Amino acid sequence: MHRIDSIDQKIRQRLSEAHSVAIVSHIRPDGDAVGSLLGLGQALIKAGKQVQMVLQDGLPEKYQNLAYSERVKRSLEPDFDTLIIVDSSDIERTGSLLHGHSKPDICIDHHKTNLHFAHINLVEPDSVATAAILAQHLPAWGFEIDQDIASSLLTGIIADTIGFRTSNINADAMRLAADLMDKGADLARLYGQVLVNRSLVEMRYWGAGLEKIVHQDGIVYTTLTLHDRIASGYSENDDADLINVLSAIKEAKIALIFVEQEYNRVKVSWRANSGIDVSEVAFAFGGGGHAAAAGADIKGDLTSVKELVIKATRKLLDDHLTSKNNSINSQKG
Repeated sequence: MHRIDSIDQKIRQRLSEAHSVAIVSHIRPDGDAVGSLLGLGQALIKAGKQVQMVLQDGLPEKYQNLAYSERVKRSLEPDFDTLIIVDSSDIERTGSLLHGHSKPDICIDHHKTNLHFAHINLVEPDSVATAAILAQHLPAWGFEIDQDIASSLLTGIIADTIGFRTSNINADAMRLAADLMDKGADLARLYGQVLVNRSLVEMRYWGAGLEKIVHQDGIVYTTLTLHDRIASGYSENDDADLINVLSAIKEAKIALIFVEQEYNRVKVSWRANSGIDVSEVAFAFGGGGHAAAAGADIKGDLTSVKELVIKATRKLLDDHLTSKNNSINSQKG
């Protein structure tokens, strides 16, 4: 508690002294990146600060209903005195935005693989989302959470918990969501926008991946190629959350998706059952994340990356199952 209190004091003082703030999150932004960026950005704007909110890949269409979303930019203007990174475990995850810039002032994140790369690091791996960290700490930094801020933060929590169904969800997170609802956030509307409503283009893109599903002894995976993206008309460079569909397959102890990128790179996402830590294998490939959900952006062609990643993931799963069986046999003995 004393460590967190001390960090709260440092962040409160730093934000109080700031005049012009730049907030940045990671490439291919998900709901937690967007919700955290907008939630913190709005709080600072309403406190009279000059604020830049920047995502290198821009704001996904489904989050454009959130307040102040029109202020999110793709490039960083140099005139700021405070740099904050949210929902990013390392500086490379922000893309090329920060090349040539000095060390960030503050990092707020919940990934267990966070490298603590800022001057002040508020990293809480047990939190269900970076937006949840902000919901808990903003009042301690002197900011009021109004309806618009609550809506952004609840969006982040809904997205990163896949609608309150990840293995790390707990009663505290549910109470936090209820508090944001009390402040005016519309759970049903946000849930629909984040997880339920899908465009025809997204469904066609999903179809390309679903027809290629492979199951190999507890590992379920599929691929999305550049051709799939073009043929479906999908304009983003991610998987349109198809990984969350794969993770719902009952045979899948670990779900994987490989998304081919331009310039000989592949985006890989992992999802795992409770007790399996896929952040370890993601970190080995230069990525990171949480025990149950992780990702990496890997250099190489689709075939080669798939072979390497599936081999490493198979070893992770086999080691987990061996350890689990040994534990059961030890208890029986």
